[in-house]
Amino acid sequence: MKRPAIFLDRDGTIVEEVNYLHKPEETVLFPSAEMALKALKDAGYALVVVTNQSGIGRGIYATEDMQRVHEAIQKRLGGIIDSFYHCPHLPDAGCECRKPGLKMIRDAAADLDLELGRSWIVGDKKIDVETGHAAGMRTALVLTGYGSKHRETLEDQPDLIVAEIGEAATQILRLASAKIVV
Repeated sequence: MKRPAIFLDRDGTIVEEVNYLHKPEETVLFPSAEMALKALKDAGYALVVVTNQSGIGRGIYATEDMQRVHEAIQKRLGGIIDSFYHCPHLPDAGCECRKPGLKMIRDAAADLDLELGRSWIVGDKKIDVETGHAAGMRTALVLTGYGSKHRETLEDQPDLIVAEIGEAATQILRLASAKIVV
């Protein structure tokens, strides 16, 4: 049976925004990230990070550097992330994987047997909301990272606008439990 997922933007959503983050020692989880993601995982959601990483395409850092950051995140979270997907291309490359393109979402759905109609995307940018809408998922905009700035540029509103990832998890779980009650 297909399961729902929480698709997570990385920078500005689960870790503090650092321009072209590529060093594990500069990776700082938001204070509520660990507890929030564990609660979502315990509720049956797959956890999938989908992140645009144009620093690779710009030659600022290598794929291996990004992978070390992902390993550091995974270690700090006790290994609960089901998978990480990234787009290494420049914004104007015209690829299908760069958000708001759907290749990372589709690949994750196929690889992990996910049901997008019961899934969410949580991010701090307009493109995260656009990606979620295009994929038929519910959307949550966190006001950390670029969220406060991007909130003003949204044409289509997300399902939730919340202060940070902890509040996103609380609201998603509240909405999920409300649907179970008949």
